[in-house]
Amino acid sequence: MNATTHTLPSDAHASLHEILARYDGTATNLLPILHDVQDVMGYIPADAVAEIARAVNLSRAEVHGVVTYYHHFRSEPAGKHIIQICRAEACQSMGAEALLAHAQQHLGCSVHGTTADGNFSLEPAYCLGLCASSPALSINEEVHARMTPEAFDALVAEVRSQA
Repeated sequence: MNATTHTLPSDAHASLHEILARYDGTATNLLPILHDVQDVMGYIPADAVAEIARAVNLSRAEVHGVVTYYHHFRSEPAGKHIIQICRAEACQSMGAEALLAHAQQHLGCSVHGTTADGNFSLEPAYCLGLCASSPALSINEEVHARMTPEAFDALVAEVRSQA
């Protein structure tokens, strides 16, 4: 692909090519490639899907299907801070759904959404490993147990104050 046909910024395009160069051209490398792209860019840009597909000899639809199937991958840039609320059974049984509803109302965004100010993205998690201390959430990969709506509000206020 030449420089006139891609719409990724040149630095993102260079990063994508560096990532793709680390792997052989087999489909078994798709998940590691997607993880690397998201780690570097913060999400999987739609403009990168065709290049990733070509690199691993898959169709764009197949790569897009993987990106949209796994909750971990994002197709849009995330907020500055990522909040993940556990949706696994133990947390659900201890009030995670009510906590999630509260979080959506408090932040003013839905699951997989980002606040209007770009500060927070709200995402589901499917087990944070704190089943005995549920419900759990993570903010920027720091886990918190036995969460309540009040504790959630305090954590969000604390993160906002650190900005």
